[in-house]
Amino acid sequence: MNATGTNATGTNAPAPVRRLTVLYDAECSLCAFLRDWLLRQPHLVPLELVPAASEEARRLFPGLDHGATLDEITVVGDAGQVYRGPAAWVVTLWALREHRPLAHRLSTPSGARLAKGAVLAAAKWRGAQGHRGQRDGAQWGGRVYRRADGWSYAPGSGWSYTAPGCADGTCAPR
Repeated sequence: MNATGTNATGTNAPAPVRRLTVLYDAECSLCAFLRDWLLRQPHLVPLELVPAASEEARRLFPGLDHGATLDEITVVGDAGQVYRGPAAWVVTLWALREHRPLAHRLSTPSGARLAKGAVLAAAKWRGAQGHRGQRDGAQWGGRVYRRADGWSYAPGSGWSYTAPGCADGTCAPR
């Protein structure tokens, strides 16, 4: 199958898909569950699962917006194709032996609406759960939620960004 995706250079170029890398949020319980499920499935196209925004992901795909890969599932094909959101789910299902027919149905206009709805439902569930496996040991529940990339969320004030290494406010000027 030839799949068309946006490649790393930003152009649309048809290329055969022979391997896919799925970037997933390793701190999200739903994402970790789906990673494990994907690993148990028989594959027609090999899948490599890499934590989003990890050092490995940054080394493999230096041109990606790694902050965005934490917010939305991102799949990268071996020829540089980049799939996000519903398209990422469809191409991942396409790689699985038992789910390729479903992927073909989801790639139709009516199927795309269903795929988008499933992705939005997962995002809503994920947002309601928060990240339970946070590195600093804090649990969701009204306290500040911090990510390693510098973003934090406080229920009373919303999202804010502090560049890594500047938590105490004493960053060196650039």
